[in-house]
Amino acid sequence: MNSGRNEHRAAGPKQVSIAIITISDTRTPETDSSGDYLAEAIAASGNALASRHIIKDEADAIRELVQELMASEAQVIITSGGTGIAGRDVTIPVIESLLDKPMPGFGELFRMLSFKEVGSAAMLSRATGGLAGNSMIFALPGSPNAVKTAWEGLIKDELAHMVFEVFRHGQK
Repeated sequence: MNSGRNEHRAAGPKQVSIAIITISDTRTPETDSSGDYLAEAIAASGNALASRHIIKDEADAIRELVQELMASEAQVIITSGGTGIAGRDVTIPVIESLLDKPMPGFGELFRMLSFKEVGSAAMLSRATGGLAGNSMIFALPGSPNAVKTAWEGLIKDELAHMVFEVFRHGQK
């Protein structure tokens, strides 16, 4: 089983194009520590930062930007912020409405890893991921620790494999 996964990783692209969206009513380029972490981690992993954005937690703005990035060169879109249960947290319904193929395992595994760090508060996260068009989308909580948990524990090592799977048979 691992040999197949390793073959797919090897067959995947050597560099993946990734866009970052920070969704927050308060973050600025100077205070976006989660976005800073992701940008540095993407570069350190040998992947390409396609673009980086900070937008307000507003459904129409989120939808418009994600759709724009889906039509661009971004193979992966990572959002941070707006995934909780507060009234202003609208990221998840928007992202879920765009997904063609949800990956429930991503959210489940993210909450499992988060539980080890933050205990039962992990259940408040609605982190999700999946395929939308030809882009993988991951919606993460906004805290730097949550972003690091998702990148290090789930996303980084599977990027090439995921992109390989998206393009090997084409999407319908």
